[in-house]
Amino acid sequence: MHELSIMTSILDIVIRHAETHRAVSVKRIDLQVGELSDLIPDWMQRYFDFVSKDTIAGNAQLAIEKIPAVLRCRACSHEFTLDRESWQFTCTACGSSDVEIVSGREFTVKSIEIE
Repeated sequence: MHELSIMTSILDIVIRHAETHRAVSVKRIDLQVGELSDLIPDWMQRYFDFVSKDTIAGNAQLAIEKIPAVLRCRACSHEFTLDRESWQFTCTACGSSDVEIVSGREFTVKSIEIE
């Protein structure tokens, strides 16, 4: 259900930028969404359709690019992709559990297509 509040915030951003550029409609919104966000693309579109109804973004389509979760080992600097099946937060090179998240938490409006 957190998709609703997030999509409301996205709509606010999109409308603010669209109005700044004197748009009459928003056609497409390109988003980058980190794998760790656990946002579901179908629900994102449904909630966006709900909150954007009767606005200039009312018929906009979301294009969602999933950004993989990448971790970096603080012990050996090795970067690796998180295995979501095992959820192992240990370095695949040296076995250290002292790791940091490099990517995978993003939520970015990459571009907006307007008319």
